[in-house]
Amino acid sequence: MNSTEIFSLALGLQEPWFVENVGFNLDGEKRILDIKISHNKSNFWKDKDGKSTIYDHKERTWKHLNFFQHECYIHCNVPRVIDQEGKVIQVEVPWARAGSGFTLLFEAFSMLLIEQEMPVNKVASIMGEYPQRVWNFFRYWLSIAYQKADHKDIKVLGIDETSTKKGHNYVTIAVDMDQRRVVHATPGKGAETITKIADYLEEKGSEKDTIEQVCIDLSPSFISGVQSEFKNAAIVFDRYHLKAQLNKSFDELRITEAKSHAMLKGHKYVFLKANKNLSDRQKEDRHNLITLLPNIGEAYRLKVLFDDFWDLDNTEDSESFLAYWCDLVIDSNIKPLIKFTNLIKSHWSGIVNYTKHKITNGILEGTNSKIQLAKNRARGYRNIDNFISMIYFQTAKLKFNYPQYST
Repeated sequence: MNSTEIFSLALGLQEPWFVENVGFNLDGEKRILDIKISHNKSNFWKDKDGKSTIYDHKERTWKHLNFFQHECYIHCNVPRVIDQEGKVIQVEVPWARAGSGFTLLFEAFSMLLIEQEMPVNKVASIMGEYPQRVWNFFRYWLSIAYQKADHKDIKVLGIDETSTKKGHNYVTIAVDMDQRRVVHATPGKGAETITKIADYLEEKGSEKDTIEQVCIDLSPSFISGVQSEFKNAAIVFDRYHLKAQLNKSFDELRITEAKSHAMLKGHKYVFLKANKNLSDRQKEDRHNLITLLPNIGEAYRLKVLFDDFWDLDNTEDSESFLAYWCDLVIDSNIKPLIKFTNLIKSHWSGIVNYTKHKITNGILEGTNSKIQLAKNRARGYRNIDNFISMIYFQTAKLKFNYPQYST
């Protein structure tokens, strides 16, 4: 078996394609492997009368996977043929997709590296390409998978926001809470993003009026957007964001008290972290502080007591508990916590709805964790479209049809 036959076999070529010649060329100090592919005269390009339909040929080049340490390119004079309507079209080749400058195996190996959670810029460096060219075919395969995704008959949504970098270029994501997957992401974080999500879902077969519950944070724009677009949906406020607001109120008190009690400085997280995440020393410090400082002790007791709300099973109990807890806060006269009770009263129904529907924010937290991990690996995203593409790749549970590269 000679070299052309070996490379024909390696590339999986079949009639009418074959490797015509293989050779190395020098490009400065680099040795580049060039593979020339040709085709036989065959019935592939003949009409019913046996006449050739080949109009002309066009020289094309594709970058292939490296041959050992050497760059490798495939070259072919690709025939253009005349179809039944008399139009001139270029023949599709089996080793590359139309319009690409890379072979399918090059793209498949690059996608495999991205699947292994390698940042696209790093993949581009390994493959010896410009990052944007890798992003281009990454987004091509992703767009095909996303268009084919089944997003109809969704009943429960979770909506949250994230950013490309800290404080920059926000993206709003919609999560199918039953399937635990992102179904749509759109730039921005205002009420208009809810409209875009609703429009997308209707296009895919999930009617706005059939959405039963929507889990969101306390953002006024999200609230107004959901009330406008998903009129039949019960709003359930995200447990994580509500607890974050309570922790923020408690920390406001700690900062105020620290002006008079220096012992509070540097102890922010002994009050905010879960008990299981504290060392024995931190637990002892917390016990001493809540014992010695009455306001801190009472506020911490109320903060811990509020967690009992999440375990209630019916609306009557949950409303009674919230009313009782708010009264305790008012009696304590702790101003930061009183501000929090005002927040509860202005969002009462959405908070109580948690008891009815028990939509867990763990799904949104898990989705956000994956997004944050991808963002941290890439050290943020300057291009918001690339960021949204990576969100889909990591969290949308898409099915891709690019060739699978076997390692």
